[in-house]
This record gives sequence, C-alpha cells and structure tokens, in this order.
Amino acid sequence: MHSGTLRSAAVVTAAALAVAGCENLTPGENAAAFGGAAALAAGSIARAAGMSGAESFATGAAVGAVVAATAYVIAKHQATVRQRRIAEERARVAYGHLVSRQKRQHEVAASGQTTSRAAAPTKLPRYIAVDTEKDEHTSPKAKKSVMIWDTQSQEVVGNNVYDVSNPPAVGSTTKFETYSAEYVGTGS
Repeated sequence: MHSGTLRSAAVVTAAALAVAGCENLTPGENAAAFGGAAALAAGSIARAAGMSGAESFATGAAVGAVVAATAYVIAKHQATVRQRRIAEERARVAYGHLVSRQKRQHEVAASGQTTSRAAAPTKLPRYIAVDTEKDEHTSPKAKKSVMIWDTQSQEVVGNNVYDVSNPPAVGSTTKFETYSAEYVGTGS
C-alpha cells in the first residue's frame, strides 16, 4: 500500500473513533472537545501558512475560544408536562408578537413610507426557542431552560428541554442540536 493511502485511512479511522467517542458527552464536554479540535486545526493551518509559532498559537486559541463559547447548551433532558405547557403558552404569545411585527412591516412597506426605521419586512423564523420553567432535572449551572417551537406546525418540537448557561440575546438565532431557532425568551 502507498504511504498516502495509509495516512488517509489512519486519519479517517481516527476521526471516526473520535466522533464515536463524543457520542455520550454532555454539550459542555462537546464544546470543550470541538473547541480544542478547532483550535488545533486553526493553529496548524496558520503555521502551514507561514505564521510563527506564537502567531499560530494565538490564532488557534482565539478560534477555539469562539467555537467553545458559541455552545450555549450545557444539558438536555426530557420536559415535564408542566414545562411543555408553559413553553407552548409562551411560544404562542411570542409567535403572535412576531406575526404582528411582520404585519406592521408589510403595512409600512406597502404604504410607501421610506424611513430608516421602515426596513424590508422580516421573514418569520421556522423555529423559535422559548423559555420554560426550571425543574429538578435542570442543571444547577443553567440560567435558563429552553424548548423549541415550530412556527409552521404550531407545536413544540420533540420533548427536549435545553439548559443554557449563557442565554443568547433575544432576537438572535442560535443552534440547538439540529434546529436553528430565534431566541424569544419568555415571549412577552
């Protein structure tokens, strides 16, 4: 076998083992693992591009910090009936506010008013992340417990509660597993 083929097979095998080994990690542990991997990759690329050792280390450290910091979720657990009901109520209120805002923007756009405040109407997000109450399963480090609501089907997605240590800003879009959701907080 060629050494290039062996190297490629070894890299693919190592990557597969690393990903399989991350299967049961908590979201916080995943943030650390993937932040570290991103730091290593960015530092290696910077070094290969001709940066000095110190410059490539600084570049890698910065990239790793950004990757790790964007992981807000620290734990995930199943919702209670009460948590689900609270999330649904708050999501319906928040969705009503989003629809009203969009309607006002369409009216302003249709009237021909062109002020700096009359921007193009915003599209409704497919998913919104809404706060629910904490319970005995909530991580002690969590500042908020969040559930995801689908604006098209008008229902909570799954039955997962995501505990977040640093809630995103209201109106920002954050990734919760496979869902990119606009964070609406309590929806009020």
